[in-house]
Amino acid sequence: MNKIVLITGATSGIGLACARKFANNGDKLILTGRNEQRLTEIQKELTEAGAEVLTLVFDVRDRARATQCLNELPAAWQSIDVLINNAGLAMGLEPEYEGSFDDWETMIDTNIKGLLTMTRLIVPGMVARNAGHIINIGSVAGDAAYAGGNVYCATKAAVKALSDGLRIDVANTPIRVTNLKPGLVETNFSNTRFHGDTARAANVYKGIQPLTGDDIADVAVYASNAPAHVQIAEVLILATHQASGSVIVRK
Repeated sequence: MNKIVLITGATSGIGLACARKFANNGDKLILTGRNEQRLTEIQKELTEAGAEVLTLVFDVRDRARATQCLNELPAAWQSIDVLINNAGLAMGLEPEYEGSFDDWETMIDTNIKGLLTMTRLIVPGMVARNAGHIINIGSVAGDAAYAGGNVYCATKAAVKALSDGLRIDVANTPIRVTNLKPGLVETNFSNTRFHGDTARAANVYKGIQPLTGDDIADVAVYASNAPAHVQIAEVLILATHQASGSVIVRK
């Protein structure tokens, strides 16, 4: 049966890859993001390929706008089966004692509070329908800190804790909770981290074949399509020459 899948941060990277993979899976998509033009372009691409797509323009940090958009969903789109909390980012790589207050607030408000907002707005409906699946995009960074990662690592550790906590909260229901923890994925992630310094961002992926957004999306679709009695609780996905958040062998 086709599902209704809501993906936050769907305009690029892992979010966009998930949109394409779930569209190929035959699911209906609600795509959210801040960039209305990109959402429109992606909607056109996927619709022409045969998918049903609804777009919502909001920043997950804006609780009022997110609430308004979800409250105004057409009736046919309200029974969300899968929530993919993908919106997230890293900013800066400075020592913790030299970090930017603005960068910290952006990461915490997006990676933690934005995820909580979407969970709070959507999961009650899943509980009422006694069905649903939440897929949170965490990170290997949530397992252990690495040099310069400090606050970003803390936010992804929070994603793990929030995923584990939610899984406990819904254990008496058929609702499943998955935490996907990618390692080195080549998206615009590093470009965002370095505030648009493309050359510095490119160095992150030198000497190693990194993961792609498609690699992570494949795992998300697999988890979503697992039999109802199977809960893929947590998956760590690394490039072959990456052993942890801080151990990467470059050749």
